[in-house]
Amino acid sequence: MDKYICPLEWRYGSKEMRALFSLSSIVRSYTSVEVAIVAGLARAGLAPKGCVDSIAKCAEELKPWEVYAGEEVLGHDIASLAYILGEKCGECGRYVHLGATSYDVIDTAWALILREGIDIVKRRLRRILSALKELAIRYRDTIMVGRTHGQHALPITLGFKLANYIYELARSYERLCLLENRLIRSKISGAVGTMAAWGDKGFEVERGASEYLGLEPHAISTQIAPRDGFAELVAILAILASQLDRFALEVRELSRTEIAEIYEASERVGSSTMPHKRNPVISERISGLAKVMRGLVTTALENIPLAHERDLTNSSSERILIPHAMLVIDQMLLDMETLLEILHIDPKKMRSNIELTRGAIMTESIMIRLVEKGVPRHVAHRMLIDIVRRSGDNDIKNAIMDSKDISSLLSREEIERAMDPEKYLGSYRKLIERAIEHMRNTVEKC
Repeated sequence: MDKYICPLEWRYGSKEMRALFSLSSIVRSYTSVEVAIVAGLARAGLAPKGCVDSIAKCAEELKPWEVYAGEEVLGHDIASLAYILGEKCGECGRYVHLGATSYDVIDTAWALILREGIDIVKRRLRRILSALKELAIRYRDTIMVGRTHGQHALPITLGFKLANYIYELARSYERLCLLENRLIRSKISGAVGTMAAWGDKGFEVERGASEYLGLEPHAISTQIAPRDGFAELVAILAILASQLDRFALEVRELSRTEIAEIYEASERVGSSTMPHKRNPVISERISGLAKVMRGLVTTALENIPLAHERDLTNSSSERILIPHAMLVIDQMLLDMETLLEILHIDPKKMRSNIELTRGAIMTESIMIRLVEKGVPRHVAHRMLIDIVRRSGDNDIKNAIMDSKDISSLLSREEIERAMDPEKYLGSYRKLIERAIEHMRNTVEKC
């Protein structure tokens, strides 16, 4: 392991995603684009048709290290690749990279790699949505405290809470689907983007190369594809990371010793010194990596403004930015899947925590009933504030029943019903169903 520097090389991210951004994968994508450009040239009559298969076969024998050994001499990785293929591929080598520029290769290769990478992200996200759906259905009637500003607010159910995350994550799934049409495109248009080297056959070269790779071309570009697509990708992944962070924070908060409604249940050691500790390690890793993900957005946005038809300031940062963004979100999604599998949920603790405020969280319900009896809302609101503040450690329901102003309007049975948390959950079931249906429709459309 001494050869590794970045944790993404060995600690974070799946083998599947790591392989996608490996040196061999990147060079293989470069060579695929070079072959595709020759296919475009052949379609336009600018190269013999037989050269496509010839160069493809020749490219298979290329070793990634050869390209970067050549770069040490030439100072340019794509020029090195073009030289090597030109020399190795016999008579057909003369057509390699003809009329193309380096970012025809790089940007189109990114499209190929990100097509697979986004597919991995979407696949993981579908599994997470499915797991959340199952949990939301299983716990749709499990009553718990709804909290705002860290305080007890109104009763909700765990299923309702989880359905909110289903809705939010489905929105990120939709963003990824919409992004693909803007980002996963070929850029085959030569230096400064005018296709000048191919005369009046530029569109034929572009179409032939693009169809060879199964891509649609950008409508127009400079020497490089528009960088807003990469910025959008990183921003969408940062939004997704922040949504996962929000869920992880919820788990962390609800696993606090004094709350203990949800916690991570696993066989791992919680602390190196304190045997009793049950730390939310996976949740905290999700939150930690989300900080990294959000930080990458600035770099992605900075790459949009480039001088004239291009400069190189995006190149070095993107070599770091794009693989890191994809591998970080990959690890976060893997952690989210694991987290949902090991969550321990304690419905009894949820129910007992509702009683901590001694009925105070049901005072809105009493207020609504008083308004129905003709009391102005603001008057009922002030009346209940006074009762809560005067009650001290006493039971709020008893205090309400002892209030002459309220008992003259509401019977004991009406107060009992209004103070029952299970009777004050609104349209929670229909809202859960609507969130699940939205998620289902989103996934089916994409």
